[in-house]
Amino acid sequence: MGVRRHRLSVGPDNLVGVSSLALYRRYRPESFAEVIGQEHVTDPLQQALRNNRVNHAYLFSGPRGCGKTTSARILARCLNCEQGPTPTPCGECQSCRDLARNGPGSIDVIEIDAASHGGVDDARDLREKAFFGPAGSRYKIYIIDEAHMVTPQGFNALLKVVEEPPEHLKFIFATTEPEKVIGTIRSRTHHYPFRLVPPGTLREYLAEVCGREGIPVEDGVMPLVVRAGAGSVRDSMSVMDQLLAGAADDGVTYAMATALLGYTDGSLLDSVVDAFASGDGAAAFEIVDRVVEGGNDPRRFVADLLERLRDLVILAAVPDAGSKGLIDAPADVVERMQAQASVFGAAELSRAADLVNQGLTEMRGATSPRLQLELICARVLLPAAFTDERAFQARLDRLERGAAAAYQAPGPGPADRLERGAAAAYQAPGPGPARPRGTPAEAYTPPPPPPVSLEDDVPEEDDPDLVDSALSGHDLIVRELGATVVEEYTNE
Repeated sequence: MGVRRHRLSVGPDNLVGVSSLALYRRYRPESFAEVIGQEHVTDPLQQALRNNRVNHAYLFSGPRGCGKTTSARILARCLNCEQGPTPTPCGECQSCRDLARNGPGSIDVIEIDAASHGGVDDARDLREKAFFGPAGSRYKIYIIDEAHMVTPQGFNALLKVVEEPPEHLKFIFATTEPEKVIGTIRSRTHHYPFRLVPPGTLREYLAEVCGREGIPVEDGVMPLVVRAGAGSVRDSMSVMDQLLAGAADDGVTYAMATALLGYTDGSLLDSVVDAFASGDGAAAFEIVDRVVEGGNDPRRFVADLLERLRDLVILAAVPDAGSKGLIDAPADVVERMQAQASVFGAAELSRAADLVNQGLTEMRGATSPRLQLELICARVLLPAAFTDERAFQARLDRLERGAAAAYQAPGPGPADRLERGAAAAYQAPGPGPARPRGTPAEAYTPPPPPPVSLEDDVPEEDDPDLVDSALSGHDLIVRELGATVVEEYTNE
């Protein structure tokens, strides 16, 4: 689905006296062209209006804040426009002015909140009034919000009038739970499912709104607002309204947004990821202390850490994930995460993400969130303490990195580098070969590292065969190390 550029119809000239209105009310769309992220709904509705094939009843369903009630009002405006039915209301006739964003409303467009008017008596009262013609418009339109709250008896009372309404009568049901609308009503409507707005579309829309408001916003703020809104336009606009209301002269800063929305600062996430990569337990537990002493919620920190690990897993698999839109973050953050992903092995990242996800589930209802957070860090840092397959693969990743780093160390010649790489990789920290049973630790001498056989004729530095020889030696080292670890597990 392509991203459209949407024209916002609010300007400085018509904001006088409405500054106290919530941001989502000030920028509520007045035509289908202004509705974002719902082209699969708005395009067919506009075509039906062009073809003059409008149904007598509609059911709009979807998550909260995605445009159901707004689209119902726009549809009513299109139907009752003096130039209509039309997909583009003129905005000048009496009906269009009444149904405008700040208009007084129309007596022929009745909005009913089914959460408080969903009983059988309310349905009977609606049925009796529905047969009276409109006062001054083309149609009499009922918009029934929260339709899933209508009782079965209320729906049954409406069934006949919804099935065979008079020519002047239209029904629009809006609900977040369409499965609770009884089948006899649902089958007599045209059902249009709304969905959450994609992050890219929502981010562009919020940037346009902030431009209209004339308040600068730092680049790192938009992803936080989009994440807090979770695809809901209204929720995202409410979050942005809160940030804009508290903005100082320098606008909305990243530090202000993280503090107000409760998200973890990116520097803390960078530090804990670096600690995991280097196996630095002291640094990891120091970060845990900073999180708790700083008044941050440990559960929120774990959720943000899981989000960071998810981004690293994707970057490890798709290096250009940032340009493809798979990761919603500023360019400098993506560059920093690419460097972090390159340090980990695939098995290490996957295991860390699984452990953090498992720990986040265990933290729900936990009496000591700090203890749970410390246990999560300990599990990630100590793969040798576990005997499962994921821990084994994570240890192999670390051994491969150690062998590669040792081989690439500077030295006088290729043969010396290869011998040093084999020795360093073989002597890397780990349990080592199994000690024969019954042999005291002080009396046991581990066997020397296996010799690395090289050809008598060592190639010159610029010989292309040197690269193949080095790579094969590295693979041999990794295989021997893997065999050593397997033998250790077998003996244990």
